Amino acid sequence: MSNSLYRVSTANQYDTALRNIGQRHTSLSNLQENLTSGKRVVRPSDDPVSAAQAERAINRLARIQTEQRALETQRNAIAQAESALGDAIGLMQNFRELTVSAGSATLTPNDRVTIANQLQGLREQMVEVANRKDTNGVPLLGALGSALAPFLGPLTTTPDYSFAGLPGQTSSTGVTIPGMLDGDSAFMFNPQRDGVYNAAVSAIPNTRQLTTSAVTPVDKSLVTGDNYTIAFSAVGPGATPGTSTATYTLTNTTTGAISAPVTVPDYPSDKPLTIAMTDIPGLSFTITGNPANGDTITLQPSPSIFSTLDSAIRDIRDAPNSNAAIQAVGQALANMDIGLERLHNMRGYAGELLNRADRITGDQEKRSVQLEGDRSRAEDLDMIKGISDFQNQQVGYEAALKSYAQVQRLSLFNYIG
Repeated sequence: MSNSLYRVSTANQYDTALRNIGQRHTSLSNLQENLTSGKRVVRPSDDPVSAAQAERAINRLARIQTEQRALETQRNAIAQAESALGDAIGLMQNFRELTVSAGSATLTPNDRVTIANQLQGLREQMVEVANRKDTNGVPLLGALGSALAPFLGPLTTTPDYSFAGLPGQTSSTGVTIPGMLDGDSAFMFNPQRDGVYNAAVSAIPNTRQLTTSAVTPVDKSLVTGDNYTIAFSAVGPGATPGTSTATYTLTNTTTGAISAPVTVPDYPSDKPLTIAMTDIPGLSFTITGNPANGDTITLQPSPSIFSTLDSAIRDIRDAPNSNAAIQAVGQALANMDIGLERLHNMRGYAGELLNRADRITGDQEKRSVQLEGDRSRAEDLDMIKGISDFQNQQVGYEAALKSYAQVQRLSLFNYIG
């Protein structure tokens, strides 16, 4: 074995010791910074891959927070819209109860006028509820977009109520729900969808009891939405003693088409005439009573819940007798029940949107937990390991300082004497 001899100058020894002390000081400072921030990756240069992973996780967390803020705004709007629909249903039920009471045979015309005034107040509240806005002044039932007051009326034109907007319902996504509901679907009627018609009997003397049943849709796909008039003529004695005969003509006043006259022969004159109308596409109703020449019955589609309420108010207020009041009440109840069904359906849809918002929030919370874990694994410091490394580095740094101090005190002159 050979021995090698190295000559190391004192200056070089000093430089090496200072360089090592500087490196240890830098490492100790970095470890102290990591402990203070709680992060293993303080700057991208520490670990570029981990820094990129952490940045992606942070961006996704920020996007989730933004989506959740938007979802909360949408949830509040739908909750208010659902509450408005609940108020509308309550008003409709109150209206229905008063309408039923107006059909009592013990009421006088003045009593029915009083009830009609009460019904008028409920109808005005109904329009206010339908045009209700959220805290930002946006209509809650504006569908795909509408004026600040979506429902206009009563108007002097036909139809008497209109929806000032674009009907329809926006769809939900994986992170959002609609911010408003389709008020057109909730409050407006469509003849092919709902088949809501109002039958009105011409003014007749109190001695005759001519009424109709409620117009009911039997096949909504056949309903045209046209207006119809039924006119009676040739009412007189029948061929058999004690009987009468009547002829009626059905006219489609929208298209101008007139049906062939239909004669009902030999019905007992001491009993009401009952005619089942089946010639109107998709609709059916019954006429009961003793018609006279010139008596007419008009059928018009009801464009909205508000129109149905206005018709009920008008017919109840103007009813000259209990027979006419019963006619108005029966027709109004049938149409109001269809309107209530529309409101219940839309309210149920609003409830499902709120449930969907809860599910979206739950999914986003799970994603946030996962992303937070990804970020933590990428950049957070293991505190136990960090403290241990810091203590080790501190001990090494102190040793380097002490050894340098010992070497610095060495001098050849200390041994020359």
